[in-house]
Amino acid sequence: MVKKVRVGLFGYGAINRLVARVVLERGWEIVGVVDKDPRILGEDAGKLAGLEPLGIKVSNKPEVLKNAEVVLHATGSYLDKVFDQLETLIKMGKDVLSTCETLAYPYYRYPELARKLDELAASRGVTVLGAGINPGFLLDALVIVLSAPFNIIKGVRAVRSLDAGKRRLPFRIKVGIGLDPEVYVDKLKKGELTGHVGYAESVYLVAQSMGVKLSKVEEAQEPVVAKSNVTVAGQTVPAGKVIGIKGYGKGYVNDKEVISIEFHAYVGAREFEEISIIGKDYNVTWRSTGTPGDLGTASVIVNLAEAVAAYRPGLITMADIVPFRPRLLT
Repeated sequence: MVKKVRVGLFGYGAINRLVARVVLERGWEIVGVVDKDPRILGEDAGKLAGLEPLGIKVSNKPEVLKNAEVVLHATGSYLDKVFDQLETLIKMGKDVLSTCETLAYPYYRYPELARKLDELAASRGVTVLGAGINPGFLLDALVIVLSAPFNIIKGVRAVRSLDAGKRRLPFRIKVGIGLDPEVYVDKLKKGELTGHVGYAESVYLVAQSMGVKLSKVEEAQEPVVAKSNVTVAGQTVPAGKVIGIKGYGKGYVNDKEVISIEFHAYVGAREFEEISIIGKDYNVTWRSTGTPGDLGTASVIVNLAEAVAAYRPGLITMADIVPFRPRLLT
């Protein structure tokens, strides 16, 4: 018999509204919804997600999540900005699954905050996990799984490509569609826009699973500029304007590149994921027809929700729960 999980939602933007749909399709129960946006406070969570009314009003008080078995958290990309939210949920004794990209491997950017979360979660007997479609699955956990039939690995390369013109408005904004290239680069530097977050986190997740201590990690992203006019959501983006991004993360051992991940998100890009495993004895390349990002993220989170209580208390990563431990030797 499938267990009916009692779920709380912290943050009720586009992703958690989609999560709500997935949760209800599972036959699970949503017990509370929290958000700070004054425009939606007091509104019915079901109606906001395009569903039948649920009789659950959006609240800015975390206490409405007291009956949840697990809280699905989706509010921000950077751990230092959402740490207090996670701390509150942990102190309430809740297991937490979060789409916060830098929580996927928080020891890189926020080692002290990661230590505090781990100690607090362990002391309360709950589990905290950062996951999603990317980082959290396509360019890291899936890489680890596809490495399972290898004895010794010499290197890995993973690429995700998607047509940014088909994505929702907030995604199109964060990859700079319609901006001057110089303006977009300046906004990235100032943190006013993020582009993709999680290149280094994916690299470290792969390295963690493969027993590799990296000597250096590099990450960068740059705008892709339209060579001719393109149409996005009924609007014309002139030639010379930004139509998305290309970025990468690379992991090195003694100046030798051993892990490479790339993310392409621009208007008209082909949609696929491609993962190449270079082994001592043979090489294998896997390629998909592309994975929808938003529904993919919601599905990853919900697919983990039922099992999270079985994981060890504390702060964990996807590399901790994927059972394979391939070995990358340089």
